[in-house]
Amino acid sequence: MTHIEELREAIHKLHGGTATHTESVPVKEVFNGQTVWDGIVEVFRLEGHPRTNKAYAWLHDTGDPNKPKHVTVLHIEPALSPAKAVRAFIIQEFRNANAQA
Repeated sequence: MTHIEELREAIHKLHGGTATHTESVPVKEVFNGQTVWDGIVEVFRLEGHPRTNKAYAWLHDTGDPNKPKHVTVLHIEPALSPAKAVRAFIIQEFRNANAQA
């Protein structure tokens, strides 16, 4: 199974609907002069979802090469582009880390 197929399945399991891959977009997120994320965001057309017709997805490194995390973000405010989807994910990860601290 390709990573695109894995991401498509993750979108379906988490959000329902039918996802069709449309493009791959390189995104580099820099904060205070440091690169905090650099990768490819896969864009999917999403049919059958009640709130949006698009989703973004990528594999996130967990430190274990055999268990990457499948990240899916719906095209809903504030995540209205691949770069904004990455930012929303980073912010949520930061909040989750601080909540556990």
